[in-house]
Amino acid sequence: MTQYAMAWRAAGACRTVDPDLFFPVAPATGTTRQVSKAQRICAGCPVRQQCLEFAMQTHESNGIWGGTTPEERSRARRNLAAARRRRARREATRGEQAA
Repeated sequence: MTQYAMAWRAAGACRTVDPDLFFPVAPATGTTRQVSKAQRICAGCPVRQQCLEFAMQTHESNGIWGGTTPEERSRARRNLAAARRRRARREATRGEQAA
């Protein structure tokens, strides 16, 4: 298993909050307030970026991480993949033109 630097967690704004707040049972069924409250806590967190990077690297599919929902992280991963494909196509086209 890949090891990730986790020291940032000790500085998280969420460390003194009930963890259940960050893991809504059914996000699409009236837990909007719970998600909003979790995101407000994340908004002022000094390690928000590290938290989000961890969730993205580990493909975390549950909970609020770095102020994002699972759907937002999934969309970001799809956008990144699409951007990489576009970049690869551009580079391949440039290589063909140079030949």
